[in-house]
Amino acid sequence: MTSTHSPQPGRLQRLKPLALALLLLAPTFQARAQAVVMAGSYQNFDVLNNTGGEACGFEMEVWGVNAAQLSRIFPSNFDASVIRYGFGKATDFPGGTHVRWMSPYDAASGRFTSCTPRPVNRSTVPGESCWTLGMPGTYATAGCEHFGISTSYVNPTRILYRWLLPDPANPGQLIRAGTDVSLPAPIWTAQPPADPAQPPLVVAEVQVPAAPPAPVPKYGEAQWVKVYKNELDRKVDLHELMGDNRAVVAADAEHQEVSWTLLQQEPPSGGNQRRRGKLVNQGNLGNGKHAVVRRYEHYKYAGALDPITNEALCADGTCTAPSAGELGDAIGAQNAAANLDLNALRVTVAGGGSVSSSDKVFSCGNKCYGVYPPGTTVTLTAKPDSGNALALWSGACAGNALSCTVRLDAEKSVSAQFSAVAGGGGGGGGGGGGGAASSVTLTVTKSKTGNVVSSPAGISCGGTCTAKYKLGTSVTLTAVPLAGASFLGWSGACSGSAPSCTVVLGADAKVQPTFSR
Repeated sequence: MTSTHSPQPGRLQRLKPLALALLLLAPTFQARAQAVVMAGSYQNFDVLNNTGGEACGFEMEVWGVNAAQLSRIFPSNFDASVIRYGFGKATDFPGGTHVRWMSPYDAASGRFTSCTPRPVNRSTVPGESCWTLGMPGTYATAGCEHFGISTSYVNPTRILYRWLLPDPANPGQLIRAGTDVSLPAPIWTAQPPADPAQPPLVVAEVQVPAAPPAPVPKYGEAQWVKVYKNELDRKVDLHELMGDNRAVVAADAEHQEVSWTLLQQEPPSGGNQRRRGKLVNQGNLGNGKHAVVRRYEHYKYAGALDPITNEALCADGTCTAPSAGELGDAIGAQNAAANLDLNALRVTVAGGGSVSSSDKVFSCGNKCYGVYPPGTTVTLTAKPDSGNALALWSGACAGNALSCTVRLDAEKSVSAQFSAVAGGGGGGGGGGGGGAASSVTLTVTKSKTGNVVSSPAGISCGGTCTAKYKLGTSVTLTAVPLAGASFLGWSGACSGSAPSCTVVLGADAKVQPTFSR
């Protein structure tokens, strides 16, 4: 590719290479000392060819990261042939990196051999991902592509998209299309809670490009967007952000966050101050959740425009939903995710009792989760119900003393196991009814792409997925992915993404492992 021009990188362009490297890496080091850490951001998207002819490559211009900080470039964990361009390649520029997917060139015929045709249908965003596995019968002629990248512990500050076209003046070279693809990528931030009992605030900001300078201030290109949101109690990976993977990338009414809104940048003077150029979605992450996934579907605005300023003149006067004739061609769909590391403490209780903390954040049964600054110490106190006693702590606490102090320098969990006192039954109403059950049942959900085994023996799921154990038994479960799959995380009585998990059985329990497909 002959053209390597980038927008002016400003001060970054003047930094010496060592200083630039330190600046780009700084978020990685600083983040580890925070209560809430953006562990990674992910963009996995479908985009329709809007050039009017064949395009023979695609480019992402990613600011704020370098090539070494990209943890994955789609389709790095699949066969290169799943998209027509094969594996993408990153090339750094001062302040960021270009990620490019390009067709091979056949010098004998003077042609690029694998190009994206004009779309057959531009009325909808593809329901599944635009690649051979998502659209096996129609990908070759659909005129759309699927691309994506992910980063770890550093987040892009800006991302631009462009199609690449054959350069008529230089055979075998590609140049950028005249305009960028207006498929905004969200920029993620996370804020720790002021109150440890509250979950962190996660913000995703989408901003459409401004209009080019003109003698008369004008509005930018107008587009419609709808947004779906999902949260998971584990981190997600790039390969999961596919349009047909609805367990992760939700697109139903229950998960709809924004039904419709219009995005359009105002002129520099501020226009009518409706501030339509930016969409900010924010909310407190559910306690114990580790990933936020949003699906943005973008369409052009096809309604009336002010002939002088280019402002969208929506028929409903509010631009909160497209009226008849206002929904234009599809631009694409962005499946974006943010993974978080949390300096948090989770408490679970089994049997007759509760756990509280000296700072009053925990009262478990009810309030069982807190997010703290690193280095915080939390003192937990077990409170047995009448006729019960604390049998043992497990996790970050041990033994059976009523109080335990946990120092939080990473995410930790504590479990308190209570058991009935022999002959107890205490207080109140005579006749006090028998002790706890002598055995409990552990059930593991079966998976087609992995097995789970237990120690002590009993579970081998695959085959045997339910077993009985003595009350209070500590059972370690280990996930074993089948060939070609990987283990993603636990839910139910287990949590986290480590391959092994220990459950203290104070009652019947269920555990669900998740493996990649």
